[in-house]
Amino acid sequence: MKSIDLNKPEYFFNRELSWLKFNLRVLKEAAVKTTPLLERLKFVAITASNLDEFFMVRVAGLWDKWEDGINQRDASGLTVKEQLDEISASAHEQVKLQYKYMLSILKELESNGIRICRVSKISEKGRGWLDEYYREVVYPVLTPMAVDASRPFPFLANKTLNLAVEIINQDEEQSMGLVQVPSVLPRLVEVEGEGKRTFVFLEDIIIENCHDLFNGCQILDVVPFRLTRDSDLDVDEDDIDNLLKEVEKSLRKRKRGAAVRLELNKTANLRIKKFLSDNLDLSEQEIFEINGPLDATCFFKFASLSGMWPWLYEPFVPQRPLELPDDSDLFSAIRKKDILLHHPYESFDPVVKLVSDAASDPKVLAIKQTLYRVSGNSPIVAALARAAENGKQVTVLVELKARFDEENNIIWARRLEQAGCHVIYGLVGLKTHAKIILIVRKEADGIKRYVHLGTGNYNDNTAKLYTDMGLLTANDQFGSDASAFFNLLSGYSQPPLWNKLVMAPLGLRDKIYELIDNEIAQVKAGNKGHIIVKMNSLIDQQVIQKLYEASIGGVQVELIVRGICGLRAGVEGISENITVRSIVGRQLEHSRIFWFANGGEQQLYLSSADWMPRNLNDRVELFFPVESEEHIKRIKEILDLYLRDNVGAHMMQSNGTYRRVTNKATPVSAQSSLYEEALLAAAADKIPMEVRLRPMYSKDSNCLLYTSPSPRD
Repeated sequence: MKSIDLNKPEYFFNRELSWLKFNLRVLKEAAVKTTPLLERLKFVAITASNLDEFFMVRVAGLWDKWEDGINQRDASGLTVKEQLDEISASAHEQVKLQYKYMLSILKELESNGIRICRVSKISEKGRGWLDEYYREVVYPVLTPMAVDASRPFPFLANKTLNLAVEIINQDEEQSMGLVQVPSVLPRLVEVEGEGKRTFVFLEDIIIENCHDLFNGCQILDVVPFRLTRDSDLDVDEDDIDNLLKEVEKSLRKRKRGAAVRLELNKTANLRIKKFLSDNLDLSEQEIFEINGPLDATCFFKFASLSGMWPWLYEPFVPQRPLELPDDSDLFSAIRKKDILLHHPYESFDPVVKLVSDAASDPKVLAIKQTLYRVSGNSPIVAALARAAENGKQVTVLVELKARFDEENNIIWARRLEQAGCHVIYGLVGLKTHAKIILIVRKEADGIKRYVHLGTGNYNDNTAKLYTDMGLLTANDQFGSDASAFFNLLSGYSQPPLWNKLVMAPLGLRDKIYELIDNEIAQVKAGNKGHIIVKMNSLIDQQVIQKLYEASIGGVQVELIVRGICGLRAGVEGISENITVRSIVGRQLEHSRIFWFANGGEQQLYLSSADWMPRNLNDRVELFFPVESEEHIKRIKEILDLYLRDNVGAHMMQSNGTYRRVTNKATPVSAQSSLYEEALLAAAADKIPMEVRLRPMYSKDSNCLLYTSPSPRD
């Protein structure tokens, strides 16, 4: 057989451009007419927030490379400069579409009794109220800043909204000034005295009163603008004595990162545009002229205002877990059998309860846990602190380098330390992204270890929005591995011989290759080779090549990849047996699930890791088996449901574009179906037995299926 070169650039997609395609899929949810209006507006806000982070980290990183003289090609064949050029073109087009959707939604809102308009459109009565609001609330907070020979261009913080003001000063000279729009005040101000609910933007109020700020000057023009800065954390880990202090120092530097994007209201005023670009040292491709209100992230708060519920989804309430029907002793329940949790359809409360119960349980001797991202008022952190105060041995690895959660994690780390916990401030050279809790308990028959392993963060807030899975177990082999894992993190222990767990960066890559190779071998042996993988991102070149080998070898590979995907599906002779779909919907798909047919003896794993170089090479991750036949069956049915989704699913085409799945089959929304299933399970004891025993079938197959109307139906 002729060998095939799997290094050709045409077999790979660029990471950054793939991410922009993902953000576009999210943005297009704003155009789905059957989705509630404010939910559609929130999709615009989500994509705006995503773009902020993308420029702050990914684009900033590429500019750093370019300025350092690095212009190498990536797997897709693009140089650094070519990537920057294509990103700029794609991002500009995406922003245009973003504002097209936004303005369309705002028009629909107005026809539904919610009006967002210019100050000039407000009635005389409303103008009177606004004048008073400006004098009493806004004016005292404002600080006009002149820019001239004696007063240089000031430092403007990341993501702040500002006004560039062109003036003729008292000396009859043309000059420039700046006004920062205060973030401490509501961005959208509700005007009293109008016939319908009416809002105006704060910057518009300031523009209308700009003459007050530059008294005695003639105002020629005012243009709102917003700046995005390089915010990647730069920690020198080669020679540091104290990781916490180094992270704190880097956080201070981050606030003064170089400008990487300028957004400004579309203007014909070239003088203001040049004034900003020259002072911020930005090129034309880094400037985004926008026909609409800057910073769409403000609509998150807008959608949460009182009285907005008619244009939002009915609140999604996580249900009691299927395998924990009551509030009985958690330790007893876990000891009886492994328990699978599926968030947000099932409540995250049992995980919080596990740590909370352990904190006050006199039989518990020790608690060990990793923390990557936690909520602002984390009940888990509170429970860990309480456990230490109660005299238990508490060890917590707090990852200080979790991007944009660094400050929050420093606060929690210090609180835990003050409570008496042994705190590990992450590891030098590696981010600890694994999700694991170990509880050591002294029981009548000796020491027993209880373990929680998960695919998502220990964050009680995001657990209501992100789809994730967790496993609770008292299996001794898992317990032994958990102890070995924490000893490895906290000391100088050599990597152990694992019973169940697989850890990155020590062995996960090899395990992935082994599992894929096994499916190839199954085909050679005359069996069917089949892989189903669900993750957030797939970009590792070597893993992609291994999947190509599987496809060439006759293995059926079905990938459910939410975001970035560097693999090209459907290439003749290379990836004909590979499909890639992305599920976009109300919930953020976050679970990592890996299923292998294994000649009929199914193997199933969950993990904290995506298949990206950073996860496999530069992070501490865990990959763990699900061994209960009941759980394997349950998770496989969930995967099959995702593969049947024809509401929120988008299929990758061979050219890298994604097309929403539409067919004449009965609408199947995986997210809606899973929520309906959780509701039915929680209410099972209230349903008459004759109804509970009645199977539900999809119309297009013989397989059992819980179906529910999609929000789009």
